[in-house]
Amino acid sequence: MISELHKSKFYMCRGLLYEQGQLEAKAIIEGTNPGRVFVDDLESASTGLIWLGNNDGFIFIGDEKNEAFHTQLNDFIDSILTPEARKVGLTWFEMVGNHKGWDKVIKDVFEHRKLGCWDQKVYILKKENYQANFEQNIGSEYKVLKMNETLFHNRGNAVKNIEFLRSKILEFWSTHEAFFNKGVGYCVIHENEMVSVCFSGFVAGNVHCIDIETLEAHQGKKLAQKVAQSFVEDCLNHNLTPYWDCMESNKPSVAVAEKLGFRNIFNYKGFEFQL
Repeated sequence: MISELHKSKFYMCRGLLYEQGQLEAKAIIEGTNPGRVFVDDLESASTGLIWLGNNDGFIFIGDEKNEAFHTQLNDFIDSILTPEARKVGLTWFEMVGNHKGWDKVIKDVFEHRKLGCWDQKVYILKKENYQANFEQNIGSEYKVLKMNETLFHNRGNAVKNIEFLRSKILEFWSTHEAFFNKGVGYCVIHENEMVSVCFSGFVAGNVHCIDIETLEAHQGKKLAQKVAQSFVEDCLNHNLTPYWDCMESNKPSVAVAEKLGFRNIFNYKGFEFQL
């Protein structure tokens, strides 16, 4: 029977994680970022499913050959997860395997559904590969700031759309204090409006997974590259490893990562079906 594991027992799943797997899974099992975990056995799990706390999908972990787990999955998703997913506005079930062995399993288990797929690329940046020999000019009307609690609390309403920052941080972190304790972040301000952010979405050990977003009206102005540059320099100066996970089809994101010197370390497939 697939059951939800209490957060205090997440440590039991450490052995189920693939070493070269998604950082998000490690961050949740370590308890750094919020998320939920469902397993085949509450006392001795061999297979599990992680629901990312930012509602950005699910990750299968552990033994992909667990037939007992497979036979329960569709009913568990339909009867337990789908109603809860709809409550938080999800209309698609997006999933990945923690290692490539899950790809065939996902295709077989959900063969009766209209299954879509896409490719993801994962990059890390080492200090010796960082391309620091350029300065990205973004115009004097834009100002790069480091995220801190003073900015977050926005006393005096210095930033008119501060909810952009607050919602982004709380999308990934249980509290803003947790983020400022373990994360790193930078933003771009334009006429008292926050228009671009780059920060630690997930953290596992000293590895920081980047989340980056620029408001549509300000895209195409090199802001993402500039704010990412500030983020990675801060990370590298403090012996932290920047980690970039993006869709292969997201050419602008891939271009920013590669221009900064990130190296592609592995790729994986994502799958989805409509709820």
